[in-house]
Amino acid sequence: MLLATDLDGTFLAGSAADKAQLYELVRSREDIQLVFVTGRGIRSVLTLLEDPDLPRPEYIICDVGATVTHLASLVAVEPVQSAIAGLWPGDEVREKLKTVKGLLHQEAQQQYRCSYYYDDATDIETARQVAESLQCDLVLSAGKYLDVLPKGVNKGNTLQQLLGVLSLPHHQVLVAGDSMNDYSMFEMGFKGVVVGDAEPELLVRTAGMPSVLQSDRIGTGGILEALSRFPEFGIYL
Repeated sequence: MLLATDLDGTFLAGSAADKAQLYELVRSREDIQLVFVTGRGIRSVLTLLEDPDLPRPEYIICDVGATVTHLASLVAVEPVQSAIAGLWPGDEVREKLKTVKGLLHQEAQQQYRCSYYYDDATDIETARQVAESLQCDLVLSAGKYLDVLPKGVNKGNTLQQLLGVLSLPHHQVLVAGDSMNDYSMFEMGFKGVVVGDAEPELLVRTAGMPSVLQSDRIGTGGILEALSRFPEFGIYL
């Protein structure tokens, strides 16, 4: 199976016991392939992986789906990455968004996306119009993050493209997340878990999805519950 998981609030969250149990399970089972799917940039993820307790993924989907890297080689996954790059308008995005009231640019290194903080005073509608004029999508998450991405690019779509490269079917995938930038993974129809303490809108949007478990357990605890709940993965805890 392939476990495709968000990091903050998900794979990095939960009780010490739950984290230890899940991390050891992933390390010890050769039949579990790990993919990180995160809003962080690659440098931030590589810094996290300096922690020897954190299992190392085979692939890392960063930048809310805008970049995808094979960890062992640190090489972009093709042809997925080139297709994403070809959709990105470049510096024009940031230049045009400078006119939008209430956006605070995130200074972290970014490829093929622009990321901002927003609040109640931000002119979201104008930001959305600017994004659309540049053939881009606007994604809000956690009540404070605003990402502008190439049109159609998101965590779920990039994960699906990666599965095509790996020739791995949908039914062998479990996705996990806690915020609205994870919604596209659930929308793709993968088996999934919305972990405890998730963004309320994500709970509303995934309610009733037959393939999605809404867990009360935080982070890694929710993932452990899902691994036990879906018998097709053959993991009994």
